Amino acid sequence: MSGPDIGYEAVFHALPGAVALLTRDLVYADANEAFLSMSGRTREQVIGRYVFDVFPDNPSDPAATGMRNLYASLRRVADSGEPDTMALQRYDVEYPDRPGVWEERYWSPVNVPVLAPDGTVALLLHRVEEVTELIRARGGRPGGGDRAQVLEAELYTRARELQEVNERLRQAHAREREVALHLQEAMLPAPRPLVHHRAAVRYRPAVGALNVCGDWYDLVDLPSGGRTAVAVGDVVGHGLRAAGVMGQLRSALSAASRVADGPAQALEVLGLYARSVDGAESTTAASVFIDWNAHTLTYSSAGHPPPVLRHPDGTVTYLDQATDPPLGARPVHAARPQAHTAFAEGSVLVLYTDGLIERRREDIDTGLARLAASVTRHGAADDPDQLADALLTELIAPAGLTDDTALIVILL
Repeated sequence: MSGPDIGYEAVFHALPGAVALLTRDLVYADANEAFLSMSGRTREQVIGRYVFDVFPDNPSDPAATGMRNLYASLRRVADSGEPDTMALQRYDVEYPDRPGVWEERYWSPVNVPVLAPDGTVALLLHRVEEVTELIRARGGRPGGGDRAQVLEAELYTRARELQEVNERLRQAHAREREVALHLQEAMLPAPRPLVHHRAAVRYRPAVGALNVCGDWYDLVDLPSGGRTAVAVGDVVGHGLRAAGVMGQLRSALSAASRVADGPAQALEVLGLYARSVDGAESTTAASVFIDWNAHTLTYSSAGHPPPVLRHPDGTVTYLDQATDPPLGARPVHAARPQAHTAFAEGSVLVLYTDGLIERRREDIDTGLARLAASVTRHGAADDPDQLADALLTELIAPAGLTDDTALIVILL
């Protein structure tokens, strides 16, 4: 038996709590009657207008920071796709019929993303609970008078303290992001020409303050001559700690590749080393050795998404025949597999980290198919830099990266 046909628009407007829908540009798309009643605004005064044109900060009171804090929260939700519960906020609300006259109000907001079918953020749901009367706690009630004034003072103090804590956390996260990005730039190798063919590398940090600096890339012509080792990796975790682990593992794999017989042996050495590095467990990595003379690719993967090979006729092959668990996943050491495939001149090899293909609530095969289609469309160009930029432009979601992304494109 099927359930009732529910009109969710009617449900939205019947909600007893105050809720509004905002676009990603922070324009009101809709608001229920409870929100309009609480804010003292008509539908015409709200819908289709920018949120801070409807509710600006009080220009005469620097302590009125509610709107600035709300802006930061809404942007975090739009960029990250994650809900954000705000601390108690003070808002000075201008009377719509009395310009320049402001009323001190206290609201407790929650902001939630509304996702489109592709996992991107389509709208922002803004729910507000007003606690102004609780803060004011007027006298005349049981325990009123002085007790009410004490309660008001305590609640106001706690609200300001929470605001200050939130601001300190935001500043700390911003500083960590800046330091981590500088550390990332210092540890990733500067792009340099290969002996045989051209390559392009890209690193894009995530939009969030902490979601940065776990990914790396490396490519180097090997001393044996006629071969190039290419690798990408992804450390679990974010921030400065992940950046430090990334630097150790990238250097270790780069060194191992110079003396190993092939990528499987290089990843075996990296796996043994990773056991001694705190935070390295479950790191994924993929390594490809290019033999320019034999026109072959030898590859191995430690739990990493498969590299992509575009053939001159536009068809795409996933290098997925030598996949093993991530680093540190096995309790005992075991040899890692590797596989070989031939390539024709004019082919394109693409290595990447999962930030390029993964979307929330989407199967990874969908992301892999999206990558293959994009490589097919743009891979005929003889400029790897153009292809790298096209892939990033086409594959990064409109909401921005929620995980950092490393990318290597090599024209074979």
